[in-house]
Amino acid sequence: MKNNHLIFKKIIKKEIPAKIIYEDKLITAFEDIKPKAPVHILIIPNIFIETSNEINKKNKYIFSHMFYIAIKIAKKKKISQDGYKIILNCNKNGGQEINYLHIHLLGGKKLKALY
Repeated sequence: MKNNHLIFKKIIKKEIPAKIIYEDKLITAFEDIKPKAPVHILIIPNIFIETSNEINKKNKYIFSHMFYIAIKIAKKKKISQDGYKIILNCNKNGGQEINYLHIHLLGGKKLKALY
């Protein structure tokens, strides 16, 4: 399970196909292959960070950029007015399935609260 992060590395390197929505020198955003909503985009840093626990002074700018781009994509996908979720899972008990920092942008329908 520890090497499951390789799929994201291969998407960044364009070694496996993905429907890329946005990319720049810091991050890559692409459609989830098993969407949980009409809009389900994954946003990942282009450098490997395993979990949110590894965010530090040197790389914290990437995390804020991920959120900034998520909001831009929400506006582009026309889900910003009705609402959307940005979800970050950390480690096994937090629901993280791929050991590579990523956020989910979900929208396009009424989403249930998690609490």
